[in-house]
Amino acid sequence: MKNWMMLLGVLTVIVLIVSAVLPDDALGAGKGNERKGKYFFKKVCKECHGQDGSAAELTPMSKTAAQWEAFFAAGKHGDKALSEVVEEENIVHIEAFLVNHAADSDQPETCG
Repeated sequence: MKNWMMLLGVLTVIVLIVSAVLPDDALGAGKGNERKGKYFFKKVCKECHGQDGSAAELTPMSKTAAQWEAFFAAGKHGDKALSEVVEEENIVHIEAFLVNHAADSDQPETCG
């Protein structure tokens, strides 16, 4: 029992040291949630960018990960700021979904 407690203590110290040394983004802090992103992409973006929408149809596979990252870095949606079209707090989630399922990703997805 003492050995297990000691091992647990050592592992805890290691985790604390590693988390203190690594930059925040290395542990996924500040990254969006893919599941939320898929939900908001379908709810908000597909309204116009769906099969019967008023704008060009878009899916995660419409662009490469680098192209999606550039789109979000620019923060533009046509002649408007992206935040005028999508609520600010949802942008990071939509970005995570689109980048992680882009045409060149390990898991491309159409988001039917």
